[in-house]
Amino acid sequence: MRPDLHAARLALMTGASDARTEMEHSIATAESAVCEHVFTRKLFEEARREAAAAWAGQPLAGLAFTAKDLFDVAGQPTPAGSAVLSHAPAAKADAVAVARLRAAGGALLARTNMTEFAFSGVGINPHHGTPASPSDPGTPRIPGGSSSGAAVSVAAGAAFIGLGSDTGGSIRIPAALNGIVGFKNTARLVPTDGALPLSTTLDTVCAMTRSVRDAITAHEILSSRRVTAGNASLATYRFAVSKDLFQNGMDAVVAGAFERTLRTLRNAGAQITEISLPALADLPAINATGGFSAAESYAWHRHLLERSGAGYDPRVAQRILKGATMKAHEYIDLCHARRHWIARMEQALAPFDAVLSPTVPITAPTIASVAPGPERDDEFFRINALLLRNPSVVNMLDGCAISIPCHATGELPVGLMIWHAALHDDAVLAAALQAERALGSR
Repeated sequence: MRPDLHAARLALMTGASDARTEMEHSIATAESAVCEHVFTRKLFEEARREAAAAWAGQPLAGLAFTAKDLFDVAGQPTPAGSAVLSHAPAAKADAVAVARLRAAGGALLARTNMTEFAFSGVGINPHHGTPASPSDPGTPRIPGGSSSGAAVSVAAGAAFIGLGSDTGGSIRIPAALNGIVGFKNTARLVPTDGALPLSTTLDTVCAMTRSVRDAITAHEILSSRRVTAGNASLATYRFAVSKDLFQNGMDAVVAGAFERTLRTLRNAGAQITEISLPALADLPAINATGGFSAAESYAWHRHLLERSGAGYDPRVAQRILKGATMKAHEYIDLCHARRHWIARMEQALAPFDAVLSPTVPITAPTIASVAPGPERDDEFFRINALLLRNPSVVNMLDGCAISIPCHATGELPVGLMIWHAALHDDAVLAAALQAERALGSR
């Protein structure tokens, strides 16, 4: 894997490399076979100009980032991975997140492919093709979604930051399946202005990187604040682990990697306590009428579906249309139930610095097994539910979480999710720094 952002910046500052050279490396990778179906719009000439205009003292110093296709870029339409919005009016300004990355010296390499309208954790796109995870060159495997192209752009080495969004795991799922880092901050910390919404309640603007230290830099830029991570050893951390829900249905690779990871962290001094989280059992009932994503996405899409519904991915349209039947009192009840559920969860998690769980319970299935086609719909929705199950808990909690790689060499990628309730972002990032070091030295 290409060096991370920090290593690349060091090379720029010491004169071992320059922004133009790094950009040409990014473009060459983006043009290679590993990035097939990764981009919806390439912006190479603009990126070259931005790299040339940057200076080494900036946080991103002319290095490449990519932006998920749901972010506004001035002068371009915002199709969000769809066909029905491919000729939408051009955005008048950059999304706030894009503007902040550019202001920090980032060069926008390309817009990245995604699940249409961000409504799936699998990453399949019938309009633009599906990028394959670089983790298994011999077998095309799903990239995870919905920020599929953003993840592959980082994992392949084309970009140092993949800007994306996370409504139920759309940053952490592809991070886990591609063996990179994905940080979902507390939603309120980064503006969503200029991002086409899926769920206005749950949407989070965040990013994927190749290391935790890069995740901290990306979050500092996107949130316009400083992170206080500290350097306390793992012996000072109290972690919780819950078997409720999170460890159900793990495949053998994930189960082995998670058990090995807990052992490594314990050996490094971390205090790990198994706890019960009975509130998790209430989630199906709370979301029984469809949940926030269905209702809020239907409110946004209803007129577009009437005009152009035949042009939607049928799997996406099916999920959006579930929101049509939710009644006003059911939505209000859902809001109240969520607040009470969050309070119960926060009370249970209060004694701990963070919680540890597998990001997702399975490794990446093959693209062929879930490719577009009604004969594969049952398998697609089964896989989608498994991928979304663990990370979506954190979105419902209004919390923060990071996925870091925890697999061994030769294994398919597996993610360790470190998470907590709202505004524990700095503690989660600090814990992830220490966990990354421990896992890298095992």
